[in-house]
Amino acid sequence: MNHQEIRRRFLKFFEERGHKIVPSSSLLPNDPSVLFTTAGMQQFKPYFLGEADPVKVFGGKRAASIQKAMRTSDIDEVGDKSHLTFFEMLGHFSFGDYFKKETIEWTYEFLTEELRISKDRISATVFAGDPSTYSGQVIPFDKESYDAWAQLIPQEKIKKGPREDNVWGPAGPEGPCGAANEVYVDDLEVATLVFMEYQCDKNGNLTLLSQKGVDVGWGFERIIQIVQGKESVFDIDLLNPIIKLVPMELDDRVKRIVADHSRAIVFLITDGIRPSNKEQGYVLRRLMRRVITYFYTTQSAPPVDNRHSMSVIHRSDITVMHDIFAKILEIYGQYYPGLNADLIIYEFDKEKEKFEKTLVQGLKELEKMSSVNAENAFRLYESYGLPFEVIKELGKEKTLELSREGFDEEFRKHQEISRAGAEKKFGGHGMITEGDLTASNKEEMVIKTRLHTATHLLHASLRKILGDNVRQQGSDITPERLRFDFTFSRKLTPEELKQVEDTVNEAIKKELPVTKTEMSYEDALKSGALAFFKQKYPEKVSVYTIGPNNSSGKDDEVFSRELCGGPHVANTSEIGKFKIIKEESISAGVRRIRAVIEK
Repeated sequence: MNHQEIRRRFLKFFEERGHKIVPSSSLLPNDPSVLFTTAGMQQFKPYFLGEADPVKVFGGKRAASIQKAMRTSDIDEVGDKSHLTFFEMLGHFSFGDYFKKETIEWTYEFLTEELRISKDRISATVFAGDPSTYSGQVIPFDKESYDAWAQLIPQEKIKKGPREDNVWGPAGPEGPCGAANEVYVDDLEVATLVFMEYQCDKNGNLTLLSQKGVDVGWGFERIIQIVQGKESVFDIDLLNPIIKLVPMELDDRVKRIVADHSRAIVFLITDGIRPSNKEQGYVLRRLMRRVITYFYTTQSAPPVDNRHSMSVIHRSDITVMHDIFAKILEIYGQYYPGLNADLIIYEFDKEKEKFEKTLVQGLKELEKMSSVNAENAFRLYESYGLPFEVIKELGKEKTLELSREGFDEEFRKHQEISRAGAEKKFGGHGMITEGDLTASNKEEMVIKTRLHTATHLLHASLRKILGDNVRQQGSDITPERLRFDFTFSRKLTPEELKQVEDTVNEAIKKELPVTKTEMSYEDALKSGALAFFKQKYPEKVSVYTIGPNNSSGKDDEVFSRELCGGPHVANTSEIGKFKIIKEESISAGVRRIRAVIEK
């Protein structure tokens, strides 16, 4: 059974059981507390919390998805037979509908009937219940799950696990939580069944939820490994074709790292992330530079007089990465149609060219060192761009005292020093702040202000083209681009995107004035200004109006009117040319546009 068939069977199985099939959301989550989407349930949080109505969006209270996910907590372990950074999760979810019995029965049925796995290979762990000595609020033994499993597999195959393994949530200081089952085939965990039945407040107090929830996550690559009887996830037909393209002279561990990181690079770039020294961009840069270094260097046999000597090979065959990216797109393109080979190759080659300028010198400096600690390892990173993983691997015995924790601590200290320097540079006030925007200098603030006003034009244009159901769900502005999230039920057509882009640029060409008015919140709403339910407003608010470009001031000639903290340009002509670079889904019923401005 190949990976395409397993994917098809999963979606069909749960669709036949009343689940709405929902596309994967972006690797960039709505939740600012996490760097990446790490699980299938993240896009469904509003439905679990009762903030959104699944019946209106999905036509019912059940959903299923195959979610692309990214985790960096085990990045140092990648290269063995099981750890991955990028992976996919099969998931199915209930928002106040079915609960433990149905979930467990479907789990067993999918494993034994759809995947044809012998029931003798299946085992499960349920929550044993908090001991009498537990200091917090007690969650009892999960008898309901135990009894459901006991109808399907022998009791000796059902274990009772502790809180740290079999209670999930909340995701933050407060939120839904509950007992969880772990499901195994042989000794490999393949699924986690999370049953949310309590609300945990910030003090750890539990109350029963009015709406119980089910969140089930299956590791797709692990499922394929079991079905195909492979020793490693890298042997499955989803990853093995990529491994085969990695140069033979690289050892097996490095081949796995290249295959894993290449997949992650493809999907991170596709979701709008670009290499940088901050947040998601920092992770992408680490992955890119690790791959580039492996192609650029090999470890020579240690000579008698210097066991740490390295030889540097200027490889012309790093273009094999283009073939690897093409293979990844061949495998995943039918499921993720937004993948773009030209864009991925362009971004990878640009980072390669930038990194290679300092790579050779950095390797020479590493070779000179008799030992590597956190301080001089961070110096290699700061001066030459060598990632921790590369230093650790190429330094071999020199780095025995180097730990990830120590390196990260040096990174943190460097950030504090940089922040202190910025505060000194800007007169003790740190970053420049104007209204809703923060920037590192005046030039950056000018750029962000132009982009900020462009988001108002974009919002108004979307509503003009797509209708008044479009509502802003969030935005983010960097000096390079704007990101705008909005409610809409489907992918925009190329013609609609062109209309939106043209409408924004027409407003810019018309040189519309941007005016600010202070008024009460109630009067602002009466004036037709848009406000957003997620935000709390003071009694007195600022309303920014764009247009008209004459003295009449008629409301029907106003292009945009919104509650906002500013700042904005005085006239739309200051913005420059507006260009949409990407439109995508980030969760059910919410779309995202990324755009840039060109002077």
